[in-house]
Amino acid sequence: MIGRILGNRYEIVEKIGGGGMALVYKAKCNLLNRYVAVKILRSEFTNDKDIIEKFKRESQAAASLSHPNIVNLYDVGEEEDIYYIVMEYVKGKTLKEVIKEKEILTLEEIINYTKQIALALQQAHYNHVIHRDIKPHNILITEDNRAKVTDFGIALAATSSTITNMGSVIGSVHYFSPEQARGGYTDEKSDLYSLGIVMYEMATGKVPFEGDSPISVALKHIQEEPVLPSEVNPQISKGLEEIILQLIQKDQASRYQNTQSLIEDLNKLKQSPDATYVGGPINHEDSPTQIIPRIKEEDIQVPGKKPQNKKKRRDKLLITSAVIAALIAALLFVFGLFYVSNIFRTEEVEVPNFVGMDIETARQQAVILELELSEETTHSKEVPIDEIIRQYTSPGMKVRPGATVKVLVSEGPRTVTVPDLRFEDETNVPYILENAGLEVGTPRYEFSDFPKGVIIEQNPRAGASAVEGTIVDYVVSQGPQEVTFPMPNLIGGTIENARNIIEQFQLQKGSERQEYNDEYPEGLVIDQSIAPGSMTRENALINLTVSRGPKPVQEPGEEDIELDIKEDEEDDQEDSINTSTTNTSTKNLRVELQGYTGLVSIRVRNVSSGEEVYNKNHDVSRDGETVMIPITGREGQEFELYINNKKHNKSIIL
Repeated sequence: MIGRILGNRYEIVEKIGGGGMALVYKAKCNLLNRYVAVKILRSEFTNDKDIIEKFKRESQAAASLSHPNIVNLYDVGEEEDIYYIVMEYVKGKTLKEVIKEKEILTLEEIINYTKQIALALQQAHYNHVIHRDIKPHNILITEDNRAKVTDFGIALAATSSTITNMGSVIGSVHYFSPEQARGGYTDEKSDLYSLGIVMYEMATGKVPFEGDSPISVALKHIQEEPVLPSEVNPQISKGLEEIILQLIQKDQASRYQNTQSLIEDLNKLKQSPDATYVGGPINHEDSPTQIIPRIKEEDIQVPGKKPQNKKKRRDKLLITSAVIAALIAALLFVFGLFYVSNIFRTEEVEVPNFVGMDIETARQQAVILELELSEETTHSKEVPIDEIIRQYTSPGMKVRPGATVKVLVSEGPRTVTVPDLRFEDETNVPYILENAGLEVGTPRYEFSDFPKGVIIEQNPRAGASAVEGTIVDYVVSQGPQEVTFPMPNLIGGTIENARNIIEQFQLQKGSERQEYNDEYPEGLVIDQSIAPGSMTRENALINLTVSRGPKPVQEPGEEDIELDIKEDEEDDQEDSINTSTTNTSTKNLRVELQGYTGLVSIRVRNVSSGEEVYNKNHDVSRDGETVMIPITGREGQEFELYINNKKHNKSIIL
């Protein structure tokens, strides 16, 4: 399959996953020059017409969903018995992999991921799409910690971890609801049950029900109560535990009834993590839903009345039939007289002007004039509802009684259903509203947790009826509000301290490059990509350069060091002192440091007095390889030279 091109545009690059029903490949879309994920139905299912039809139908339904927390479906195709779905390529890990790595997630992580999954389900349920297979394997976590739900409506094939009922797969055995296990009716609350099992696993690191076979696990979903999450993880929040337990109630009516209620409780939990009660099951014991047999008419007995026998019922039926036949005959007789009388009637009537008249008034006038009205309707913004717009028989025309006059009646302005703009890109709004017969309103921009440019609110609301041409206002997300602050100074501190500061200011740590440096000891930061004091924001990426200390070099042999003592002719009057009383002079010692790098320590010591007449560090890269050292003493005095604390084998005689 690698290297094959599907649909003349999707070039298969590599296999990236697979399940019981399909294999997933990374592919390059040669038309749009981007990577996509291609899910291909396994070959063993390509001869099953039921699975193929469901694969196509439900994949196309899922393709209509658009939400930041749903993996986008781009295309569905078929080619030489290869059935495939083209999806958004998401770089990251599955939630199952995250759970395996961390075992137990923090309360903040659980709330964050659950809210995003619930928002995705809310969008799907609003569009009447039930996922039926919510599990950590079908939830992708991107590198920026966004949860994206995949496999909407395509988990249809039977495997060792799924159950089939009447040819339809109803979920993965460790996560599906009791009604799925029984092959019963599934709805939005079935997805919420599965989400509760996912939350249980995030909070404890385990699924609540295990077994030797899929059937045994399915039976536990129906019959057994799970071990309390707090018994597996004593550190779990009480409020979180109560939300999980309400989600995984056996009875559908006792669970959360919709995703909005769940999201509201998650928001409360985030504000008060130590709350002792969040949500709570609904009590239906006072009026339980029951299935009762259909009550037949013969089962109803009126007190004091005996059942009729068959003969009496037959006689009553004959009498009723005779009465009905007589009535029909009478009606036909009356109609015949009316028709014949009209044939021989010669008087004509004048057609009135019905335009602008209310339809009810026109009907009454038509009866008086013995005319028939034929009514057609159409929408009109200008003409009020039920008012006649035009007539097809000219006013004043003479017609025989009983003639038909055709009129066009206004239904008033056309009403349309307001489309759902939420989570759509701002650039798509004018086209969506234009296609719906609505006008674009003035957008308002607000900061939010949703990506920049995504619609987060609208008025009128989605699904409402509105007159054609109604203005629709909407709110556009500007993305999260960025907080800026001065960049702290990391230079001169240890790399560990720099990492702590980066984490404290919620910055993103980038690369850590090491360089030799003579000024800063090993392990200290010597440079940062964002200058200290400059304004930056949270999540900004910062790269660091760390000192490796001075660059180690092999010291040159002493024969490589050139020593030359001479008087400075240009400054002889200032630097040279030669009197008969002191017999002292100052001369310059030239030291050549070819082969040395970085900082070099140079000391000169008077042998007779033991005094150090020179002691400095010389930066070769900055000051060059030649050093001029002034030495003052009496003629004939001996001096010793030390380079990097190593004595030179040649003494210096003035």
